[in-house]
Amino acid sequence: MYRYLNYISSPHDIKGFSSDELRVLASEMRDAILNRLAKRGGHFGPNLGIVECTIALHYVFNSPVDKFVFDVSHQSYPHKLLTGRVSNFINDDKLDAICGFTNPSESEHDIFNVGHTSTSISLACGLAKARDLKGSNESIIAIIGDGSLSGGQALEGLNSAYELGTQLIIVVNDNDMSIAENHGGIYKNLKELRDSNGSAECNIFKSFGLDYRYVSDGNDVCELIKVFTELKSASRPCVVHINTVKGKGYDSAEVDKEKYHFFGPFDRKTGKSLYSSTDETYISVARDYITEKIKSDKLFALVCAGTPSCVGYDAELRNQAGAQYIDVGIAEEHAVGFASAMAVNGAKPLFATYSSFIQRCYDQMSQDLSLNNSPATILISNASIYGMRDQTHLGLFDIPLLSSIPNLIYLAPASKEELVAMLDWSANQSSFSVAIKGPAGPVLDADYEPSSDYSSRKYQITKKGEDVAILALGAFYKIGLDLYTELKKKGINATLVNPRFANGIDASTLDELSKTHNKFVTIEDGVLDGGFGQRVGSYLAKGDAKVYSYGFKREFIDRYDVSEILYQNRLTPEQIIDDIL
Repeated sequence: MYRYLNYISSPHDIKGFSSDELRVLASEMRDAILNRLAKRGGHFGPNLGIVECTIALHYVFNSPVDKFVFDVSHQSYPHKLLTGRVSNFINDDKLDAICGFTNPSESEHDIFNVGHTSTSISLACGLAKARDLKGSNESIIAIIGDGSLSGGQALEGLNSAYELGTQLIIVVNDNDMSIAENHGGIYKNLKELRDSNGSAECNIFKSFGLDYRYVSDGNDVCELIKVFTELKSASRPCVVHINTVKGKGYDSAEVDKEKYHFFGPFDRKTGKSLYSSTDETYISVARDYITEKIKSDKLFALVCAGTPSCVGYDAELRNQAGAQYIDVGIAEEHAVGFASAMAVNGAKPLFATYSSFIQRCYDQMSQDLSLNNSPATILISNASIYGMRDQTHLGLFDIPLLSSIPNLIYLAPASKEELVAMLDWSANQSSFSVAIKGPAGPVLDADYEPSSDYSSRKYQITKKGEDVAILALGAFYKIGLDLYTELKKKGINATLVNPRFANGIDASTLDELSKTHNKFVTIEDGVLDGGFGQRVGSYLAKGDAKVYSYGFKREFIDRYDVSEILYQNRLTPEQIIDDIL
């Protein structure tokens, strides 16, 4: 039972709190956050570090009339606690009723569905402009972490904020940390500002024409209330730069900030994960290949955009790699252009990122990379239904996205051996721009011989039969293999094909199969619209064959159960057999 938190149903309930009561409230909020994190996992350090700032914002401003835009919104747990969702942190039977990001369907206090970085200032600028056009006077506040400032959209937003010329508050939560350590020249200036108590002559925020306030202790709720109160009636855009402690209030999180950025269910007493595993994953397979390649080839380099976890690259491996590891900050667009130019100049770059972030650099994938036939490798991690499962982080849209880009070869490995073979071929060739669809889920050992050359863009027939041809792409080769086995039990000797290429048609193989097969089944780990199966079906439409395509609906799904989603989309062998028979 909490002294204060149990009785808070809206921000209005804290308006009359004394300084001491606010500090007790902050402690109770951290305890409630830790209760949920221990049982469900989630973003750890970002939420613990922003508690006092969130209290101060709700103490001074009037949400939802005044509007808060949280960048990424992975630090919105304290905000949720103060806006009627306490029970979702302290009652075990209600923990799953909310998501880990802001969501307007949960509360009127959540303005946007947000899960990607560097967007808050742009969104806040738009809210402020609409306010000015309407002639209303609500306050608009963006809350952005220092790590997010390396993203191009954040800088575009800062540039645009000056043009507004009216009230807009941009809270820069500076804990000297992104997901891992920060990278880039902007962080040199942030350090100068921290070291000088905000008085350094060089000030990136003032260079954009913005007013500036610095708070040295960003976890001092009373000082924050004082500053926000003064700025509530400001008539110009202002940056409030606060220095906070990431993971504040939990010793392990304060010490190991990278590990506890996002953490699964854990024991609160020891800080140890309840579900740690040493099982092999596709990420660990890629990690091990990259590590050995760095050791053996001085021209090979790993490029990341603030998320080294996408290939399991912890601090020790980053240090071992030295100059052959490059983190460009949270800037995927720059990472693709950077890798493309490295390849043009004779290096062997591999840019690794998560599938849900590749959409941020479509233009660079098209223009900077593929138009120039730059022989760089783009490893798209967790491009799978088995990947991240929040609606903001889905890995299901990569095939239609990348299939529209000419020149690009998009490979889809079906096993761990093939993932290594594709990585190695791409790293050592100099003729093609290559992306690799990083699988997720159970790791499959190959029952076929992976190729050492993928320049021919030919499908691989792994089991030869007749009547029914199963084209099972990437991680869903396993579903195809299970389907092949079940059909065989029914006396049907099908053909099983590992297509290998997610964005290409092997016309000669399809033509040859059409001579002896009257049914084709395509299975892909992604949305159907614009996907692999749709292209195969379009090509085969000229003949008499019946094509059954299996993948996912084009929709945002949230916090789903994989087995349920597979069943809903008829992606089990039993359902597919029912359809084709």
